[in-house]
Amino acid sequence: MRKSLISSFAIISFFVSAAFSIVAAQGNAFTIGEGKLELAAPANWTKKEPTSRIVEVEFAVPPAKGDEAPGRMTAMGAGGSVESNIDRWVGQFAGEGGAAAKPKRDKATVSGTNIEFVDLSGTYKDSPGGPFAGGKTINRENYRMLGAIIQTKDRGNYFLKLYGPKATIDENEKGFQDMVKSLKVK
Repeated sequence: MRKSLISSFAIISFFVSAAFSIVAAQGNAFTIGEGKLELAAPANWTKKEPTSRIVEVEFAVPPAKGDEAPGRMTAMGAGGSVESNIDRWVGQFAGEGGAAAKPKRDKATVSGTNIEFVDLSGTYKDSPGGPFAGGKTINRENYRMLGAIIQTKDRGNYFLKLYGPKATIDENEKGFQDMVKSLKVK
């Protein structure tokens, strides 16, 4: 009996260890939506305390060589339609000569869930205190944002937003895409 328990424990330990190794290889596993959506961010992104209470999960993304500022990836649930949120993101950017930014858009299905992708570049109108803080806007030139709107049928919409200096976001674009592709809906 004792030998059987030890053998069972060894098998369970092996599988738990293997599962943790898989998660570690994928990167920083995290959940949003009260644990209903699971994703894995790249291993070199650093999870940090969100700077806003409406953000569920936040990561600092290492700057590319030559960039001073890191990138920022936020994940959160929010109200409003897909279009109204994309309009808000577009409003956070100015294109060449101050013209309206033109988003590149794409769609995909991951884990049976529709996802809308948005790609914006230009001058980012940063509101460090958040959109409702009433603080001063800082224009950050040569910035880029990658967004993914996860549209669940019964849990609402969730928003992933990676933004920062363009070279940093360019360097982390594949990591962002891989993170979105890692989506598992529970």
